[in-house]
Amino acid sequence: MRPSADASPFHAIADPTRRDLLTMLRSEERSASELAAPFATSRSAVSQHLGILLESGLVERTRDGRRQLYRLRPEPLREIVNWMDQFDAFWDDRLTRLGHYLDGDR
Repeated sequence: MRPSADASPFHAIADPTRRDLLTMLRSEERSASELAAPFATSRSAVSQHLGILLESGLVERTRDGRRQLYRLRPEPLREIVNWMDQFDAFWDDRLTRLGHYLDGDR
């Protein structure tokens, strides 16, 4: 079965809540309860966000007894970094031209 378009890491990081969840997982794995605690939304809503992150491959889930633990899998972020790298030359050129303009080298 082919993953849906929603399984894309691009889709996964498009939502600020999911980006916050990824940030929380940068340093250590956490339980679903720990991840849900800082959000004003329901646990069910956070669970849906975690499901999208799981489907995209950005997180993995393991069980520790009754607890579900989530861990960051940063490898799929490489696809995003590679895509963004295409724009480095664009921004380097723009910033260089802005610097020349501001220095009076019109």
